[in-house]
Amino acid sequence: MIKEFKEFAFKGNLIDMAVGIIIGGAFATVMKSLVSDIFMPVLSLITDGVDFKNMYIPLSKDVDPKTPLAEAQESGAALLTYGNFINELVAFLLVALAVFIVIVKVMGSLKKKEEEPEEEPDPEPTNEEKMLELLGEIRDKIS
Repeated sequence: MIKEFKEFAFKGNLIDMAVGIIIGGAFATVMKSLVSDIFMPVLSLITDGVDFKNMYIPLSKDVDPKTPLAEAQESGAALLTYGNFINELVAFLLVALAVFIVIVKVMGSLKKKEEEPEEEPDPEPTNEEKMLELLGEIRDKIS
């Protein structure tokens, strides 16, 4: 059983998958930063200062809707923080777009190039075919 586990654990595919998961986690962190630090401030500028991070709907009457999100959360009130969801949705869409471009488009075009058969030059005619061609030419000249 230990031998089988070692064979499984050290197969190339498993290690490749582990590397992919680690890089994917790092990529997600970078994309999250890209959304919260670059895209959302620009979107806020375009929408006259709307801060999506602080958008919420209070689910209890104890909280004034104009209270900043941090204070509303400290009060322990039930909140529907849809602004945070918008940030996460934008991050997801960017990751999905990046994955689509890299995996579907780039890898697909590389795979197509691999699958295209190389054009083989016409093979040299055999001696028999050359003789038949010459005999045909002689016949045409005689007739």
